[in-house]
Amino acid sequence: MRESLSDHSTAAVLQPGRNCWRIERARRFSMLVDADAYFCAVRAAIRRARHSIFILSWDIDSRVWLVPHGANDGCPEPLGDFLHAIVAARPDLHAYVLNWDFAMLYALEREWLPVYKLDWRTHRRLEFKMDGQHPIGGSHHQKVVVIDDSVAFVGGLDLTRSRWDTPEHACREPRRRDSDGRPHAPFHDVQALVDGAAARALGELARARWRAATGHEPVAPREVMPDAAHDPWPAQVVPDLTDIDVAIARTEPAFEGRPGVHEVRQLHLDAIAAARRSLFFENQYFTSGMIADALAARLAEPDGPEVLIVSPQTQSGWLEQVTMGVLRARVHRRLRQADRHGRYRMACPQIPGLREQCLNVHSKVFAIDDDLFCIGSANLSNRSMALDTECNLVIEASGDGPQRDRIRAAITHLRNRLLAEHLDSTPQEVQQAIAAHGSLHRAIDALRHSDRTLCRLDPVVAPELDSLIPEQALFDPERPIEPDELVTQFVPREASKPLPARLIGLGMLAIALALLAVVWRFTPLREWINLESLVRYAHELEGFPLAPLAVLGSYVVAGLLVVPVTLLIAVTGIVFGPLNGSIYAIAGTLLSAAVTYGVGHWLGRDTVQRLVGPRINRLSQRIARRGILAMVVIRMLPVAPFTVVNMVAGASHIRFRDYMIGTTMGMAPGIMMTVTFVHHLAEAVRRPSAGTVAVLAGVALLIIGLAVGLQRLLKRKEDRTA
Repeated sequence: MRESLSDHSTAAVLQPGRNCWRIERARRFSMLVDADAYFCAVRAAIRRARHSIFILSWDIDSRVWLVPHGANDGCPEPLGDFLHAIVAARPDLHAYVLNWDFAMLYALEREWLPVYKLDWRTHRRLEFKMDGQHPIGGSHHQKVVVIDDSVAFVGGLDLTRSRWDTPEHACREPRRRDSDGRPHAPFHDVQALVDGAAARALGELARARWRAATGHEPVAPREVMPDAAHDPWPAQVVPDLTDIDVAIARTEPAFEGRPGVHEVRQLHLDAIAAARRSLFFENQYFTSGMIADALAARLAEPDGPEVLIVSPQTQSGWLEQVTMGVLRARVHRRLRQADRHGRYRMACPQIPGLREQCLNVHSKVFAIDDDLFCIGSANLSNRSMALDTECNLVIEASGDGPQRDRIRAAITHLRNRLLAEHLDSTPQEVQQAIAAHGSLHRAIDALRHSDRTLCRLDPVVAPELDSLIPEQALFDPERPIEPDELVTQFVPREASKPLPARLIGLGMLAIALALLAVVWRFTPLREWINLESLVRYAHELEGFPLAPLAVLGSYVVAGLLVVPVTLLIAVTGIVFGPLNGSIYAIAGTLLSAAVTYGVGHWLGRDTVQRLVGPRINRLSQRIARRGILAMVVIRMLPVAPFTVVNMVAGASHIRFRDYMIGTTMGMAPGIMMTVTFVHHLAEAVRRPSAGTVAVLAGVALLIIGLAVGLQRLLKRKEDRTA
């Protein structure tokens, strides 16, 4: 039998300046499990705010009700209205909301016009800003709320949609709905709550982020005196620990001359190296090669620690499944191969009745023996270690004997609470099983007494998909990638050699564009190329004997003039109807794509890069690799104008066959849906009647049905693969 998991080491892991920013005292520390507890607590704390509120988020939704059944505390229920009312009622209160200026990739998942809803429509002392101060491909992933510099919340939960749930994760929970009333899948996450000097330090972090993002100075912190009447600590939250040192660990990428901060990465490496008996992780992603290498080294030791990783059964959405899901399967395969002594296990929570759904494990928690416990925003991914901004809180068993024993007992209880939730058990039963079996894995096996449990997870991926998805470099980079480096990876070097013909071509094209700009400015051209004029022109072509050729030629000319292809597709649908319009639009789009690909191929990489500059950088963020998959993804995501994509692809020397196949696969379904919809929309506007409106509604429902059907088809294929 293995030694007890409470067998202790004495060397301190936490070292400010190495694996944490600073260590500060908290009078109270509490772990809030799942959004029901966190949302209630943060609403209660904000209600007691007197001086300042800071919210740092990856996503925020002004429509979300923090208490789905209603807080009934005399304040508005939607988050945006709630913040506005609190600030408006207190003349000395300032609120600052800093949200990641998200990529278009996430646009359909986010609230539209957040600046309008959370800044323009709210009180002037409630300021909302979108933060885009990060390297290409990065994001602001910290989830921090600080109230009056007195209490602070840190963890994996944003104040947004599709997060609320209880620890029961009941499959038919009626309150688990988004702001539009639609139900969402069960969701598991963890947030930490601290006060005292630890909260004041997090207030400093929030102010630094605000200054870097906006260039403005927020309200200065005030010296907070203990005042029971205005203590923002939520009354319903019982501390798990009191008088405890809390370390703050960060990830900040190198950006615009500022050096990178990699405390979270070093913290993980040091913690893994220090573990003696058990390493417990609960995390949304597991794709970091560096973390996998560190774990593999420990698994190779004859008497190393057990490793348990609790992860969702499937990643959320098809894009994550074919990127981060593939990377997770590869890391898992590596650790299975390194596990010579049977101490590694990946597991996922199983909840009866969910069927196609699974519990979305979104938390970012780890425990090392009973000596170290960490809650934060950082995933076990390369980007969380180097590219995204992250913030984690860590407690460590330190001090004299009684103090250390007190903290160890609390860490053990925190870890066992998380395991007990997944095992339909109690923390005491989990601890008894661990003590009886001397093994985390065997304790879990012994506690499988109901349908709700932790099941072994062996993520696999189809060989075809595995061969298509590149290594971490682009999907999960280990460091910020410079734009030129992305272009270099995407474009072969031989395509960038300066040639006289290409320089002449650049000069001629520059002159042509300059002349076009002059003509556009001082002639009626800008009045001709708009929706109304294009529709009129297309109607004239409709009766022309060579109308198909004229339409195709129009697409080519429009592509060379960088006229938005979506506008042309809409005009084609309005004039030629669903069937002919779809044929013309697909054929014209493909011909225009081929011609502008040829232009980019002729000009070469350096010329195209000089022409489109920052646009090619934004495009490069979305490129996974050369080939069909790259083009399908690029065509499906609105990352750059149609002509720019075509020229960059031509300059990159992607094979023309792959380029055209990917373009067809990525654009044809959307073209057909757009043409059909705009045609019937135009009919409903021109001849409004119950019949035309009914047809339009039917087309809209058909489009939605096709999208849902495609999603289910993809999911069935992925399930069969799994």
